[in-house]
Amino acid sequence: MTGVPASAAGGPSGARRAKGPASGGLTPASGRALAREARDTAPGESGGGRARRDASSPEDVRATAPSSASPSSSPEGTGNAGTAEAQGSARAPRGGKIAAAAVDQASVWNIANLLTMLRLLLVPAFVMLMLADGGYDPAWRSLAWAAFAIAMITDLFDGHLARTYNLVTDFGKIADPIADKAIMGAALICLSALGDLPWWVTGVILGRELGITLLRFLVIRYGVIPASRGGKLKTLTQGVAVGMYVLALTGWLATLRWWVMAAAVVLTVVTGLDYVKQAIVLRRQGIAEREAALEETEE
Repeated sequence: MTGVPASAAGGPSGARRAKGPASGGLTPASGRALAREARDTAPGESGGGRARRDASSPEDVRATAPSSASPSSSPEGTGNAGTAEAQGSARAPRGGKIAAAAVDQASVWNIANLLTMLRLLLVPAFVMLMLADGGYDPAWRSLAWAAFAIAMITDLFDGHLARTYNLVTDFGKIADPIADKAIMGAALICLSALGDLPWWVTGVILGRELGITLLRFLVIRYGVIPASRGGKLKTLTQGVAVGMYVLALTGWLATLRWWVMAAAVVLTVVTGLDYVKQAIVLRRQGIAEREAALEETEE
């Protein structure tokens, strides 16, 4: 009969011959060796395989256990991974705050604040130059004028740079007006001390500057008093007038500086009264808005 295997054709004797050495030369001893090797290399329910048999201590067994288990293969591993991810996301905002604080701290050292610091450092330098050699030496007065001019020029640029390039900081808000009042006050006091400028002029200008600064702080809860064009013109006129007095001018230039200072005093008084008016209006508006808000909440 064709197409029939020899084992089937031979019956039981054929089957016995298939299991014998003819099927690959496998002896009972070699069969047991292969079975033992397969048991050692293949991980079963008892787990471990050759790694478990070769482990020399319980610590080795524990060391190999995590490597054989993956987080995705068990619900517990998945839970641990989720917990770790949640903890990482919870720690992220804290790191973001620290980074933001570091950026804010570094932003203090920007070009606008550096110009303000330079203006503060020029104040004692200006005083020393102004009073050097009795305060009447034209050369020292020229150097003092140079320091005063640099301070006034930096005052024009630091605020513009801070607003244009978003460099406004709390330090700049506090230090900028202090530097402005310091350099102008130092110049006025030195000029009056040397007899070049009447004390009442110094008193009017400094009194107005300090009074308006205090007024701004008093009404800041209701709003901010913006700088007007008259105030900017006043600052420019004061700077020009004081600068002309710092220089040892004679003749018609000495007469011209008197008129420039007179214009500066007038602008100082007029703009000061305008700021007082704005402060009163701002305060009234703020009080009215608060009363209206209270009435709405009560209704």
